[in-house]
Amino acid sequence: MLLRLFLLGGALSLVSGCAYDNAEELFPAPACNTSAVTYQGTIVPILQANCLSCHSSATAEGGIVLEEAHEVQHLAEHGTLLGVVTHAPGFPAMPKDAPQLSACDIEAIRAWVAAGAPDN
Repeated sequence: MLLRLFLLGGALSLVSGCAYDNAEELFPAPACNTSAVTYQGTIVPILQANCLSCHSSATAEGGIVLEEAHEVQHLAEHGTLLGVVTHAPGFPAMPKDAPQLSACDIEAIRAWVAAGAPDN
């Protein structure tokens, strides 16, 4: 009987040693790859998911429409695009009344802007 309790206690200590205290350890975030950022493949999906509900031709809040590449390029060239998504001082924080974009989405936008905001 004592041997069974000893073995059971040892087995339980092994099981409890496998616990994760942090979800990030168990499910690490995928790496953010900004080496192949394109307007169509990267930036448009970010805009569709986070911006177009307020900044389409149908809504055009603040007079801003983000449906065409030239419109987004204009905002990128003047620093407005990065200013609003990074919540920089002097810029309205976007998306409005929503959490800031993910760090990876912001880095993708930053990489696209740094590349000259090409329509690719």
